[in-house]
Amino acid sequence: MISTRFHRAALAVLGAVALPLALTACSADDSNDSKDSKDSAASAAAPQESKSTTEDAAGAGDQPFGTACASVPASGAGSFDGMSKDPVATAASHNPGLSTLVTAVQKAGLADTLNNARDITVFAPTNDAFAKIPKADLDKVLSDKATLTKILTYHVVGEKLAPAQLASGTYPTLEKGTLTTAGSGESYTVNDSAKVVCGNVSTSNATVHIIDTVLMPKM
Repeated sequence: MISTRFHRAALAVLGAVALPLALTACSADDSNDSKDSKDSAASAAAPQESKSTTEDAAGAGDQPFGTACASVPASGAGSFDGMSKDPVATAASHNPGLSTLVTAVQKAGLADTLNNARDITVFAPTNDAFAKIPKADLDKVLSDKATLTKILTYHVVGEKLAPAQLASGTYPTLEKGTLTTAGSGESYTVNDSAKVVCGNVSTSNATVHIIDTVLMPKM
């Protein structure tokens, strides 16, 4: 009888010791499972956040920039979206601020040349840029096809220039001369004289940087 009581007491002691150990082990497993789940969730979320940030930054760099961009129509053929669907001479013809340039291009017979070119950059002077030229001089140039062609083709580079490429560069033009660009952020100049007032405008075959001064090649 004493032996039986001793046996029962021993079992009770073993049970009391084993139960806390089992609970501790379960608690540790649950903690590890919870930690693993959190780590997995964090790992899955991190790449998505990084990808989203990268895409947003890339998208921002593709947008037109500059003070004069506000004057571009919000919709229709002359809007940024509308211009992106047409070749460059046609796209410019829909922008009211480039009407003098369009007239000059037509007088020089360059519309088809520009529309059929591939992957070019056009530095497009605004109407105000042409207005800086004395009227008598401008009329003389507009009536001289050879001189007009030389001036207009000086505004065309045979590759698409992204904003980053304008920071410091020298580029050959369709006129066979060269032009230089400098600047950073959203502030760029061409030949140290013309400011880019609305840059990075896309057309179906060109990148257009609208400028506030007509560029003059060496005559």
